[in-house]
Amino acid sequence: MGDFVRVEIKDGIGTIRLERPPMNALNTQVQEELRAAAAETTAEPEVRAVIVYGGEKVFAAGADIKEMADMSYVDMSARAARLSSAFDAIARIPKPVVAAITGYALGGGCELALACDWRVVADDAKLGQPEIKLGIIPGAGGTQRLARLVGPARAKDLVLSGRMVDADEALRIGLADRVVPATEVYDAAVALVRPYLSGPAQALRAAKLAIDGGLEMDLASGLAWESQLFAGLFATEDKREGMSAFVEKRKPNFTGR
Repeated sequence: MGDFVRVEIKDGIGTIRLERPPMNALNTQVQEELRAAAAETTAEPEVRAVIVYGGEKVFAAGADIKEMADMSYVDMSARAARLSSAFDAIARIPKPVVAAITGYALGGGCELALACDWRVVADDAKLGQPEIKLGIIPGAGGTQRLARLVGPARAKDLVLSGRMVDADEALRIGLADRVVPATEVYDAAVALVRPYLSGPAQALRAAKLAIDGGLEMDLASGLAWESQLFAGLFATEDKREGMSAFVEKRKPNFTGR
């Protein structure tokens, strides 16, 4: 447990909770605590799915600008890769991961949400990449994950203008997956991942690896990657259980092995 990020585990769900009031600014310490939280939820077998949550008022309103204001090119060139990899650690959690977004998810906060598999957004939330207004660009995945999610033209609109989008527009362009009242955001995130808690953990892991990894490959390489992951699942107990249950016309009892 860090000073600003803590992991709560309950009923198979690991909640990575940001607690740096008032706006959950993502300074260097928060970044490194997110990396540690990703490692913890990855390693803990009790955790079958993950929710990234900033609390009832705000998800994360961006990086800590006061921390960055006096940094030089030399300073940031030494830090930038660590910043990006901290968010990438969330993306690489081999389990279903959903961002539960209230208030604002701006700059680094939006990039953190983009590192998750899905985004449940409060109906009064605002999302965006306003870095251009500071004379910089997103540096923790915003130009890359956003373009892959909503397409290059929409990503350029958001990144080049720095404008915020509301929940309805976020849903329309694919930046949000579900929009609910602010008081229901966390519960909606739980409902989204609940079906995976009793699922075949190794197959879920392989599916996520296949999709995310395949996006970085040409089709032939992606198909080869898929085939490798597919074949590997034939060594799991859950494969045997799933197919036996199908033949026997019963519900499978997956153990994650």
